[in-house]
Amino acid sequence: MNLQEYAQYDALGLAELVQRRSVTPRELAALALQAIAQINPQINAIIGMIIEDPDQIDEAALPDGPFRGVPFLIKDLVIHAAGVPTDMGSRLTQGVVFPHDSELMARYKRAGFVTLGRTNAPEFGSNVTTEPVLHGPTRNPWNTNHSSGGSSGGSAAAVAARIVPVAHANDGGGSIRIPASTCGLVGLKPSRGRVSLAPDFGEALLGLGIELAVTRTVRDCAAILDAVHGAAPGEPYVIAPPERSYSKELKGGHGKYRIAYTTTAFNGLQSDPACVEVVAKTVQLLESLGHEVVEAAPEIDFEAVLEASVPAWAGWTAGAVENTRLFFGRTPTPELMEATSWALYQEGLKTSGLDVMRAIAIFNQTNRAMGAFMQEYDLLLTPTMPKPPAELGTYNADDPSQDAQSWIRWLLGDPAVFTAMINITGQPAISLPLYQSADGLPIGSHFVGRMGDEATLLRLARQLEEAQPWIDRKPPVSL
Repeated sequence: MNLQEYAQYDALGLAELVQRRSVTPRELAALALQAIAQINPQINAIIGMIIEDPDQIDEAALPDGPFRGVPFLIKDLVIHAAGVPTDMGSRLTQGVVFPHDSELMARYKRAGFVTLGRTNAPEFGSNVTTEPVLHGPTRNPWNTNHSSGGSSGGSAAAVAARIVPVAHANDGGGSIRIPASTCGLVGLKPSRGRVSLAPDFGEALLGLGIELAVTRTVRDCAAILDAVHGAAPGEPYVIAPPERSYSKELKGGHGKYRIAYTTTAFNGLQSDPACVEVVAKTVQLLESLGHEVVEAAPEIDFEAVLEASVPAWAGWTAGAVENTRLFFGRTPTPELMEATSWALYQEGLKTSGLDVMRAIAIFNQTNRAMGAFMQEYDLLLTPTMPKPPAELGTYNADDPSQDAQSWIRWLLGDPAVFTAMINITGQPAISLPLYQSADGLPIGSHFVGRMGDEATLLRLARQLEEAQPWIDRKPPVSL
């Protein structure tokens, strides 16, 4: 197998070759390492290696999981592997080492993935682009002057450029779906509680933070969710398991769905004409497939949502910083943190228990409004982002003029206005790369499902993938 052949396969395709003994895990790792050497200098997606030589892989010890031998990358945030340094995008936390695998890391290992390295992320994940001071910007393989999205921008750029077929990602305000949109990938945020955050968290970001991956195909997305979903011992809440495997859902009938759509954001923001056009094309495609599509949107008190979001994000940042100080003996200073992270940290230190309880109450009201709306519809369609992929430098997290309020209100009220709402409500949502802008940049179509119903999202995603294939689209910077 050569690099061009390697780049044609999704993760399940590579796993099938390993199972048939057409290629070995070490051979795949060697190809992926070649791809990293060839492509990564152009996009800066991978910031640390875990395996640098295929001979480090003990093939006999690899679990016989569905992705045995498939090269993989982990985002350098939240997830961690025992004994492997993690930076979390920050100079303050650079090189922190945990003595244990997070539960998700252990599940990825059991699935058979060979984790080669760590991907770039913004400091503590608090941005819609991946441009940390520590490691520099990750560039979009479709146009290297543009952002790859955030906060899983390193993972998305690596997958889009065909370095690996899939990579870990997580999502607190759109951080799976936004990079999937900007890089032309499939990005599923599962329902709250579907993928465990054990043992480090019961829930992260007041329940906003969710884990999974970015992929090039819907079938890889479904199979990864099959491999990692489910509660771990001691979970604060346990979501009902699926009736059957997500992979099997792709093989049945697609169904006919009632789908609401809007291009006007929950705060009244009007989407860019390019994003409106993508939604219009998606609506036409859905109708051609027999679905009922209705223009409608839930009524949300978005000002209250923004008010509640600041304590959530400030508390998340302050918790990360204080844990670093307490457990690793590192003193936080403005010189070791980006300006907006320092502002969020300071805000978090003065956030009261009453502030947090008020935020939880507002989140509950928002959930009830969205839940009532979704009683009338199977799915909601929006743009993933209200604008096409931004140029690098647009969202500068090291801007000293931003305070905690202005930074969070800007991110959640503009670039993440569609996605962040669904982190609050806990519903599953997926970004699909159905169409592109006139200048060739990907623009995602964002589908939101009912709470706990990833199956409907994946069935529809598979139907749309078949009707409007994207797998052969390759960015200029790729294998």
